[in-house]
Amino acid sequence: MTFPHPADRGGNRRRAFERLAETASRFTSSPLFFMFCLALVTWMVFVHAAGLGTEWQVFAGDCMTAVTLLLLALLKNSELRAERAIQRKLDAIAAALL
Repeated sequence: MTFPHPADRGGNRRRAFERLAETASRFTSSPLFFMFCLALVTWMVFVHAAGLGTEWQVFAGDCMTAVTLLLLALLKNSELRAERAIQRKLDAIAAALL
């Protein structure tokens, strides 16, 4: 079973997920998101340094894992969009040379 490339699904119309992924990509590259990640890491270090209960340490680790997983999904989506854009440019160059 093969899946079509995300850029090929649905024609030229952008779907809700594509709009959401692009907005999230713009947000994750902003200074505000960097500050959020810095605060999250600082909080995790504080939880471990303060010797808080295991529940807090697991919760801090789970938060870090969730952010990492979301960023991985956004990175893959961005990679697929960039790959498709490059392929379209190469197709246009090849068509022009023919």
